[in-house]
This record gives sequence, structure tokens and C-alpha cells, in this order.
Amino acid sequence: MTGRQRGSASIEFTLLVPVLVLLFSLLVGGGRVWLARNSVESMAGAAARAASFERHADAADAAARRLVSVQADVSGLRCVQLGVRLDADALSRPAGTPGTVHAAVDCTVPLADILVPGWPGELLVSAEGSAVVDRYRGRK
Repeated sequence: MTGRQRGSASIEFTLLVPVLVLLFSLLVGGGRVWLARNSVESMAGAAARAASFERHADAADAAARRLVSVQADVSGLRCVQLGVRLDADALSRPAGTPGTVHAAVDCTVPLADILVPGWPGELLVSAEGSAVVDRYRGRK
């Protein structure tokens, strides 16, 4: 090793480590956002389906919220805030009337612990789902 090359490996290593940490952090952050989007879309559809099986709006709302909570735990999704909005007006119509139940799920995903400069501390992920209500099933 000549005098000019002495210490060049440590300089290269010093410059390369932050780039590798940044790339790894981007992968982790991207994976977290991808998991959140897929999970929230799945939860919205499942919440609408669960609500459509109920006979009245209060039971539908409770079923949708319970299902979203359980599914968030099972999927490993960490939400700072998890919200469920349900439009179950179709359940208050008389039997024989067609209708659809709509569910919307919002999850605020924490990103502050990921070491990527310029990324927000949280990201709101939202999805909507709908399910047709059985028109001949009795309703209350």
C-alpha cells in the first residue's frame, strides 16, 4: 500500500454506511406503507361484508368495528389512530328493497421511527369497501 492509498478504505466505508442505512430505511418504510395499504383495503371490504349480514344499523356498526380491530391485530398493523365509518342506511329500509352498505377505514401509520430525512412522521391510509345487502332477509 502506498502513502496515497493509506486510509482510503476507511473513508470509503465511512461514506458508504450512511447510504446503506438510508436504503435499508427506505425499504422498511416502503414495506410498512405497503402492508398498511393492503391491510386497510382488506379491512374495509371485510367490514362492509360483516355489516351487511346484520339486521339493523347498530349491530352492523358494532360488527364492523369489532372486525376491523381484530383484523388490525392479526395483520400486525400498527395504527396511531384507527377509524371506521359505516353507512348502513340500507338496513333501515324494508325487506325486498335493494341496498348497499359502505364502510371506510382510516389508519394513521407511524413513520417517525424510520431514519429517512424528509419523510413525514405519520401517513394516513384510507380505503373504502361496499357490500350488497340481501334484499329478502328480514330487517329490524
